[in-house]
Amino acid sequence: MVTYRVMEIDDYQQVMTLWSVTEHMSLRDADSKENIGAYLARNPGLSFVALADDKVVGALLVGTDGRRGYVQHLAVASTLRGQGIGKQLISLCVDALAEMGIMKTHLFVLKDNLPAQKFYAKLDWYPRNEVTMMTFNHSDNLNV
Repeated sequence: MVTYRVMEIDDYQQVMTLWSVTEHMSLRDADSKENIGAYLARNPGLSFVALADDKVVGALLVGTDGRRGYVQHLAVASTLRGQGIGKQLISLCVDALAEMGIMKTHLFVLKDNLPAQKFYAKLDWYPRNEVTMMTFNHSDNLNV
């Protein structure tokens, strides 16, 4: 039996273990315990975990800028995929965002992660080809 609840910083080690074994997951320095703790504090009640026998088997990190929601790092244990866990995690976050008045949510999927693209398409998410993601990394530009 799988249960769901809001992610807590105490889940960090199990969540990070799940993320680290999930194919196509892109983890960075921003995914440190300190940074994830701050993210959860800024976005309370939006990130969720799925538990089986008190073990994290699914996780989803979600935030908002006050206008749009942003889904990051959805992962489900490979042995439990296809059972609706990912779909339920997405539903929980979209509903939590809607309760805040956030009606549009974005997510980023690596271009070569075709299984994730197919998963989201089944849930009526669609690609945005008219935008290009651009990044500024302050630590790369300290001498600017």
